[in-house]
Formats: sequence, C-alpha cells, structure tokens
Amino acid sequence: MSVAEPHRPTAQHHAASAAQRALLAQLKARPRQPGEAGFFYIDNHFGRVAVKVLPGEYFVTGEDMLITTVLGSCIAACLWDGQARIGGMNHFMLPEGEQGDASGRYGSYAMELLINQMLKLGARRERLQAKIFGGGQVMHNFTTMNVGERNTRFVHEYLRTEHIPIVADDVLDIYPRKVAFFPMTGKAMVKRLAHAHPETLEAQETRGNAALLAKTAAGGSIDLF
Repeated sequence: MSVAEPHRPTAQHHAASAAQRALLAQLKARPRQPGEAGFFYIDNHFGRVAVKVLPGEYFVTGEDMLITTVLGSCIAACLWDGQARIGGMNHFMLPEGEQGDASGRYGSYAMELLINQMLKLGARRERLQAKIFGGGQVMHNFTTMNVGERNTRFVHEYLRTEHIPIVADDVLDIYPRKVAFFPMTGKAMVKRLAHAHPETLEAQETRGNAALLAKTAAGGSIDLF
C-alpha cells in the first residue's frame, strides 16, 4: 500500500509569504498621516496583508492588500479608481461635528480626507466609484433620531453632490457588519454579525458568532464571506 507524500510548501508559497512579510514590515515602518490607519496584520482568512480601519481613520493604497473594518451605526465609504487601481476606505461616526472640528470621526471631514488622499496617490475624481456600508440601528432604546439613518443619508447626499456614483451598498437594518475591501480590484465583501451593542462587536467577531448575508446593488457587487 502506497503512502502519500506529506504536503510541502512550494517555492511559490515561500515567495508569497516572504513578499507578504516584506510588505507588512514596509507598511509598519512608513510614516503615517494624521488619521491614517496603522494597525497592520496578516489576515489568515484571506491570506493577505491587511489594515484595520478604526473609527475616525482612513486608508488609501494601490498595494495588493486588504482593508477591513467593523461597523455598527457608523459608515464606511470605499472608493475605487479602476484605471489607476487605487482604493481606500474611511470610517466615520457622525455626519457633522462642531464648526472647525477637523476630525475623521465626522463624515464631511472623513470624506474629504479619503478623496484627497485618493487624488494624491494618482486617482482621478471623474473615475471614482463608491461602495458604502454600515448605518445599522444597533443601539437599543435610542430615543433621538437614529444615528445610522443620519449617517446613511449624509453619505448618499455627499456622494451625489460630488458626482461620485454609488455602485453597491449594504446599509441600515439592525445588524453590525464586518467589511473587507480589496483596493486594487474594488471588490468588497461583507459579513453581517449577530445583533450586539457596538462595544461588543470585536468580541463577538472573535467568538465567530456571525450570520452571513449579502446584498447586491445595480452596477456593483458585494460578496459574503
């Protein structure tokens, strides 16, 4: 009876792993702009170098990597220039802050940061496309106007004013979401998490207690994972 040879990684696997380690080291070592995400890691699910965008942060790149975030009532806008193969994501918490409050926590400034960095890296405004996520009603007994609805309405109005088409979205409803965006290809993937308060999103994701759903909009696609 023959015995199968144990699987050994090929030279290609070694090269890919080395390339990932080199990219990860490069990203961690480079200077960061104010508000730019800086939590870099290897995402084992997708097998790629990734960056996690936290509330108030953004990230833009032309590298073959992954941009991720976890959302409750917040919004993440993913922008992409398919010709330049540059993409980026932000993560804002409220539509507007106090006058003169330049913080990525607020939608108006977060969108400005994201667009300006896209253009700085070589994207063209007329080629930009958007995919938007979040705006969930995840807070129980919230008596004022729903934050997720306000954020969603803001980002729709902002992108319409800037003439940037929204080619796909997954917004509103009651679910927190985890989003994975591939900036070179413009592909976006979303995982709707079981309902939880925003402060438990990361813990819930760690436990793997997730419900998988996805929605497609005309002109673009969002895949589940």
